[in-house]
Amino acid sequence: MSRRLFLLLFAFLGLIPLHVPAADLPHAAPVPGGVARIDLGPAEGPPPAAWYGERRVWVRQHGGRWEAVVGIGLNVQPGTQRIRVQRGEGEERIAFEVHPKEYATQHLTIKNKKMVNPDPEALKRIRAESKRIRAAFRHWSEGPVDAAFTPPVDGPRSSSFGLRRFFNGQPRRPHSGMDIAAPEGTAVYAPAPGTVIETGNFYFNGNTVFIDHGQGLITMYCHLSRIEVSPGQRVQRGDLIGRVGSTGRVTGPHLHWTVSLNDRRVDPALFLTVEELASR
Repeated sequence: MSRRLFLLLFAFLGLIPLHVPAADLPHAAPVPGGVARIDLGPAEGPPPAAWYGERRVWVRQHGGRWEAVVGIGLNVQPGTQRIRVQRGEGEERIAFEVHPKEYATQHLTIKNKKMVNPDPEALKRIRAESKRIRAAFRHWSEGPVDAAFTPPVDGPRSSSFGLRRFFNGQPRRPHSGMDIAAPEGTAVYAPAPGTVIETGNFYFNGNTVFIDHGQGLITMYCHLSRIEVSPGQRVQRGDLIGRVGSTGRVTGPHLHWTVSLNDRRVDPALFLTVEELASR
């Protein structure tokens, strides 16, 4: 059965909604690498503030109630997790359950051996770049969030989020984004409004753009052949931000798209409608 038919069948059975209003995205999926949506009570007075671990959490008004939208890291073990919620002078902890999920395994062959086992000079560069990448993912800005994303590039999904990856037989971190196959030079667009907070050429990621969408929701676009935006630039949905390439650690031209929420990498598919997922 094709992925499209599979998704439409599940929608027909009521297991996933086929038509999801923009305000209902992202999809709730309280699993490692997923998103938990936690009810915080009636939307009365100013919004509460919430934290998951050390990171501030996105709180929004949804259906007349406050809701915390929490990114769950891929390394989180199934079981009970808690967020800290502050309302005025009062503080409470609210529990939520993380359910298990198994991700598939992927083996890739990288011709450039330095992209698998970097030399000392490359490691020095990687450490310096890691600080910039961490700062981008930990960036926080206030304001409303539009989480109804459109795919940033037209093409089939070539590698899904969460895959347990082996490069030249050596285990590496799970895949923290969605890969979309497209020819070199294909336009890459902003999936939602935001502000460019970082760009550059990175050892593993190649030419890269980071966009801040507000409330700890950050997206990253890697392996670009060209970067078409600059830090500080405001972008709207559908604005050109770059072009597909094969820079950094790749096996061919494609876009690697990462979505980060409260500094936790989560599945970009949760921010797309079922119709868009069926076309990937």
